[in-house]
Amino acid sequence: MALPDLRDQARRRGPDELLGHLASFELDLRFSAGIWFFSPPFSRFHAKYQPDLDVERRLEIAAGLADDGLVALEAHYPNEINEDNLDLWKAFARDTGIRLLTVIPLLFWDEQFEWGSLSNPIPERRRAAIQRTMKALALNRELDTDFAVVWPGIDGYENPMGVDFTAMRDRFAAGLAEAMDAVPGVRIAFEPKPYEPRGRILFGTTPEGVLLGRDVENRLTSPDNRALLDEGHALCCMNPEVGHVLMGFEDLAYAFSWPLSEGRLAHSHWNSQPLGNYDQDLNVGVVSPEQLEALLYTLKLHGYRGHFGIDINPERMPVDTALRISMDAVRAANDRVNDLDHEAIMHAHAHPDRTRGWLEAYMIRARAPHPDRLAPLPRPGD
Repeated sequence: MALPDLRDQARRRGPDELLGHLASFELDLRFSAGIWFFSPPFSRFHAKYQPDLDVERRLEIAAGLADDGLVALEAHYPNEINEDNLDLWKAFARDTGIRLLTVIPLLFWDEQFEWGSLSNPIPERRRAAIQRTMKALALNRELDTDFAVVWPGIDGYENPMGVDFTAMRDRFAAGLAEAMDAVPGVRIAFEPKPYEPRGRILFGTTPEGVLLGRDVENRLTSPDNRALLDEGHALCCMNPEVGHVLMGFEDLAYAFSWPLSEGRLAHSHWNSQPLGNYDQDLNVGVVSPEQLEALLYTLKLHGYRGHFGIDINPERMPVDTALRISMDAVRAANDRVNDLDHEAIMHAHAHPDRTRGWLEAYMIRARAPHPDRLAPLPRPGD
């Protein structure tokens, strides 16, 4: 398995080098999508508005999006990809050029995980979660994916009374490390979420995900994994999702800067979301497009070279329509970011005392269809 090199994300650049980087570096907008939202999910509150689709039909829809920029898919093990349908996935990748980016261990759905997966206090249930994670990692290695996303959706609590939080976190980190050492060289992309379906989920915010990564890596003992760590590669990395970050009342650009600053941003999941609220998985750009721009700017600052994974829930429109809208939203926002006056922005960052209000006024004009109708804005530093 070829391990993508994330180390340059953590590079610190001086003002002149950073300006040169911003002028020359452009994000490579390669899009992936989760195969799970190609068929309508269960809802507590309403019937499904579209028919259920088997994996074969979902892959047919995905194939039709290759010319629109879809280059990869993401799938859970064992419900969406498994040993029985592996040939189907391999044939799809061969025939369409759309690769499988990650195989995700399904650690939140089964009845056996009622009290958690890797953090489960019941030994045989926790062992089942570790074994499933090992099998998913083995498939990632066989299929030469980039990483394995891990989302602890069912690892958490509602009633904080009497919970040994430290033991819960230790069980989760130790279980993940055990699975990684059993299948060395496979990178984890951990996805935090503050709540839902549990009242509180373990490692629910972005900085907690960074702490988990450090903890897990300290527990790794496999010679192959230790060699990669000694070379400066992060192995327990992150896959922050826009919606999950906003559910936790985090600022997108600041939150993503945490894993970027340590070379831990293996992947990113994109949608839009009101601040807080339940997990809506709206199409990209529907809510808070200014947050989208700021996040893309932060990714550009750090030289992010990973995929842009669309993770949405298009309840009221065809999935291919929703994916085209979301990919176009990222492209449009990225064009706006690339067209910005980076030198003037960097000057405003360095001299806030001499550029009061300039950046806010500048971004209003950058988004305006007719900036010439607004009051002239002198360029700072001129």
